[in-house]
Amino acid sequence: MRDEELRERFLSGEEIYPGRIIRVEKWQVALPNGQTAMREIVKHNGAAAVVPVDGHGQVTLVRQYRTPVDECTWEIPAGKLDTPTEDPFHAAVRELEEETGLQAEHWQLLTAMYTTPGFSNEKIAVYLATGLSQHPAHPDEDEFLGLKKLPLTEAVAMCMDGGIRDGKTLVGLLLAHRALCAQDAPFLGASMTTIQRRAAVSSSPK
Repeated sequence: MRDEELRERFLSGEEIYPGRIIRVEKWQVALPNGQTAMREIVKHNGAAAVVPVDGHGQVTLVRQYRTPVDECTWEIPAGKLDTPTEDPFHAAVRELEEETGLQAEHWQLLTAMYTTPGFSNEKIAVYLATGLSQHPAHPDEDEFLGLKKLPLTEAVAMCMDGGIRDGKTLVGLLLAHRALCAQDAPFLGASMTTIQRRAAVSSSPK
């Protein structure tokens, strides 16, 4: 089936909630079969996220409490775009330095992903940052973060065994590992097979 045969057509919309981070809208759409349906849409400026890996293969993760899930999560540094038209690269540079104090000489775009396209237009650009140097961090006043450096291969193992469950972090770490493997990075001593074996052992019933 062609995409045009699946496409919904916007008929009308109204804003339900004009929030600081998100806007919620209610849309009426025409379905491919001629019927109509209501869609609740969460509008978001977009975001940028960074996988910072130093010359020893250490990745820096941030630990923070996430109110919606009532958990502290391990995540790669990230933050929202100031405006919908802001260059995600500029946001990535800013968020990396604010949250970790790190600056990078080399940047590589790993992907630009939709987080939850079933109800939101949020799009996150995910970058690999290398050639790192340390500077003072200066997080936002309402940000309370813990920082941790660990081998990238260990972080990937955490993705495989459920220790990391944040979507952008899962995608970013796995793609960064793949990208660095393709570049024959000398510090990646553990193969993906080894990582999978470690994850299987750690998730086995005790």
